[in-house]
Amino acid sequence: MKELIRSKVARVLNSREIVIAAGSTQGVTKGMYFDVMDPKGEDIRDPDTGEVLGSIERPKVRVKVTQVQERLSVASTYKKERINIGGTGYAAVGAVSLAQALMPPKYVTKYETLKTDEKTWEDLDEEESYVKSGDPVVQVVEKIDPDEVESLR
Repeated sequence: MKELIRSKVARVLNSREIVIAAGSTQGVTKGMYFDVMDPKGEDIRDPDTGEVLGSIERPKVRVKVTQVQERLSVASTYKKERINIGGTGYAAVGAVSLAQALMPPKYVTKYETLKTDEKTWEDLDEEESYVKSGDPVVQVVEKIDPDEVESLR
């Protein structure tokens, strides 16, 4: 089995894109998937003794490579969902105003964003699972479930 490509986040560009410190020289190609990992992992302890049995890596977010250069790659979040920001199209009972209820539905596509506390090209408003320069990234070779990419509501 071919060795998985491992690298690090070189820079957080914006709320959806990162630069990975690996490119075509290391075997990265457009369309590859990588998980940004928690560099600390999570210690697993023996429930009886409390002894650390080992540590497991925890992914923060999965990204897809969109651009490849010789020694770096740009990867972006890709998971998305359709969200109704309009009305329901019919009179509804409850907290929705009658005017809003009678408006037609208006769907927008919302993409998953990175969470970071680093200075980026745009401000980010999400506060958990921060992605940082230096975070490890690991190639993902499993088949991606199309339902995971877009869920319709």
